[in-house]
Amino acid sequence: MKFPKIKEFHITPIAVVDPPLLNAAGLHAPYALRTVVELITEDGISGVSEIPGNIEIDKALEKSRQFVIGQDPFQLNQIRDILAANFDSEDTIKRGDTPWDQRTLVHIFSSIEVACLDIVGKIVNRPVVDLLGGKRRDRVPFSAYLFYKYEGAGGELGFGTDPNATGWDAARQASALNPTEIVAQAKAMCKEFGFQSIKLKGGVFEPRQEVDAIFALHEAFGKDTPLRIDPNALWTVETSIKYGKEMEGIIEYLEDPCRGQENMAAVRKALKTPLATNMCTTSFEDIPKSYSLGAEDIILSDHHFWGGLQDSMKLAAICQTFGRDLSMHSNSHLGISLAAMVHLGAAIPNFKYALDTHYPWQSDEIIVGGRMKFEDGAVTVPTGPGLGVELDRVALAKLHENYKKCGLTKRNDEIEMQKVQPHWKFKATRW
Repeated sequence: MKFPKIKEFHITPIAVVDPPLLNAAGLHAPYALRTVVELITEDGISGVSEIPGNIEIDKALEKSRQFVIGQDPFQLNQIRDILAANFDSEDTIKRGDTPWDQRTLVHIFSSIEVACLDIVGKIVNRPVVDLLGGKRRDRVPFSAYLFYKYEGAGGELGFGTDPNATGWDAARQASALNPTEIVAQAKAMCKEFGFQSIKLKGGVFEPRQEVDAIFALHEAFGKDTPLRIDPNALWTVETSIKYGKEMEGIIEYLEDPCRGQENMAAVRKALKTPLATNMCTTSFEDIPKSYSLGAEDIILSDHHFWGGLQDSMKLAAICQTFGRDLSMHSNSHLGISLAAMVHLGAAIPNFKYALDTHYPWQSDEIIVGGRMKFEDGAVTVPTGPGLGVELDRVALAKLHENYKKCGLTKRNDEIEMQKVQPHWKFKATRW
């Protein structure tokens, strides 16, 4: 049987509205950048994917086009080898020293792999989860993802708000700069999406204020709602141990309190609370040292940064072998990435911790039918062939126009923060 080859390769950078969210790296711009990749076969079958937007990654995708066109979408090993031979290998050790992952090859291959799996699923008339070994659960739970933020809606409104907004649409525009406002944000988000667990993005204020917010959430939601906090590695070992001990019995895990596997291991030895990471163990090369040191209990995967869905399943198997748990990190994604996360979340073994998602913070969408639905904090696994979502070309064109107008070409939260606090600088360790 002859399978169709890839004939077309389309790369579309887009900009989606993003509120002024605060984090360890600074401040979110009014727009978050994404890049949509579409592969089309000789017989017109389309496969799509979505990755974080960056002009350098987009240029690399343009370069990769010549190597991908003419390939069989089933032959992902061959596509990977061709790309690896034509792009320089990157120092994965530096990943933990940057606010977010900037490696080129993993972004390129993950986008191509997901689009190819979307094609393959459509050819064999099976959902992507079946290509990953089959469905272990019908619904995939996610956690509320809270952010400190300035008042504002993002996009053209910037720090302004829509006076006609109600419910979560209004709450996502409100300021959240103290424990009381964080609790209000959590209540609005959980009411809208039904989330059963809560994560706070920290590393913004001094630790005392952020830990107080965790205790306020514990008081407001009770002992049966799992809580987690992510200081984005800005704490010292001493600070991590001090506040980690204070939060023992209150949080389900502490994510990346400090920087580096050795420091994480020192904190891990001092605490009963599990540690999670998406900063100190970020590649397969990192894993042997991680396990020898005992640096963390949970790896927060992200298929965009681990080389795709199939490699994420390999990571799940390694975690299972060595007694580690696996969950997922998130970024400012739309429905294509969310669908891919759901297929992966349905396939992985030993699902213990709800996945992260920024999805409530984004109001735009590029899939037919509009935004994906959450019920009791979970998303039902799509049952259609491939990813089970279809590209809305009108919406894609609109968001591409946003990209051309907004003037952003890559994420830089430090520059955005300096528009509010002129002398602010990112620090790898702050407290």
